[in-house]
Amino acid sequence: MTLRKQLLLWLPVVAWMATIFFLSAQPDLPHPSAGSLDRLISTAAHVFMFALLALLTARALSPGRRSGLIALALTLLYALSDEFHQLFVPGRHADPWDLAADALGALLGVAAWAWLKRTIWISPKSRS
Repeated sequence: MTLRKQLLLWLPVVAWMATIFFLSAQPDLPHPSAGSLDRLISTAAHVFMFALLALLTARALSPGRRSGLIALALTLLYALSDEFHQLFVPGRHADPWDLAADALGALLGVAAWAWLKRTIWISPKSRS
């Protein structure tokens, strides 16, 4: 694989990680103050952010046989580092619930990647 192709695969991963880092560094993100609705929106955001990170990472690692497992591990490590990072941001804190949502997102992202590979990118000839 050429360096250019590797860069094109990994650039979205790094850009998405930078986006997560930037959002985590904000002392106060805008959100509704509606109790459980606030928690639901925050959890959904965590699931989405880390699902996309896992999917992009698996895509960058493909076509390796264990790309999904490695992507899951790397995404979980990034989720841990994200929560650790928030310990140093005024107004933020590490939250086990957020970490659980990140892990769920990572699992969903890897599952989505596996599904996409099987259903969309595998040619009909290779299925027989």
